[in-house]
Amino acid sequence: MAEPKHEQNLARWAREGRAGSEPVAAATVLLLRDGADGLETLMLRKNSKIAFGGMWVFPGGRVDDADRSGLHDADDLAHARIAAVREAEEETGLIVKPHEMVPFSHWTPPAITPRRFLTWFFAAAAPDGSVTIDQGEIHESQWMSPRAAIERRDAGEIEVAPPTFVSLFELAGWRDVGTALDALQARVPERFETRIAVKDDGPIALWHGDAGYGEGDPDLEGPRHRLHMNRPAWHYERTQHPSAPSDAPGSVPRPDAGADED
Repeated sequence: MAEPKHEQNLARWAREGRAGSEPVAAATVLLLRDGADGLETLMLRKNSKIAFGGMWVFPGGRVDDADRSGLHDADDLAHARIAAVREAEEETGLIVKPHEMVPFSHWTPPAITPRRFLTWFFAAAAPDGSVTIDQGEIHESQWMSPRAAIERRDAGEIEVAPPTFVSLFELAGWRDVGTALDALQARVPERFETRIAVKDDGPIALWHGDAGYGEGDPDLEGPRHRLHMNRPAWHYERTQHPSAPSDAPGSVPRPDAGADED
């Protein structure tokens, strides 16, 4: 019997309403390069027997005690930066310089998630060198354009978590590494604290700025900032986006974006 998809687990956890584990600090880094057809990011497939098993993720993991050594106890961004560098080297063999990583966003999972990671996302230009994986924690690696990764997820070829999907969506709006890093340098990293609402046809992730976020009610009228996970092709809907051009739509910029609205 096939393992349930991540969105199915989210819906089940939300219906059960049990509190998850105490959250632990974590960090991940989106390694970027300019490919033949534009910006690409390195993605890894996790071993199916560990947290986020079988899913495609960016290099990263939990913040260890050693990552805090010599740093102020309250400086979680500095701890995460060190952890992201260490995890990138352990999982990919690539050595990223800490000062070259730009804070991208911070994610707090819903309280109902069994294993909770408070995760800083960084972005950095990928260093030179070949990607090497250990076939232990990581079973596969691939450079993907953000748009291709979204399309592959919607086609059921790969599985990602909502923070990964939203990060890919944002990356899809930048044509090359320099443009992406310049835009990230010029803004304050956005913080996302996810709430999951469940309708008859599936779960919806709600974030700040959505009219239904405070009460966890997706039916309330007003602004939208949410991810619909109730169809094969996920749909990210945002009324206003802080880093988007003024004429940009507030939904996933897929070539078939209008095809799944019926």
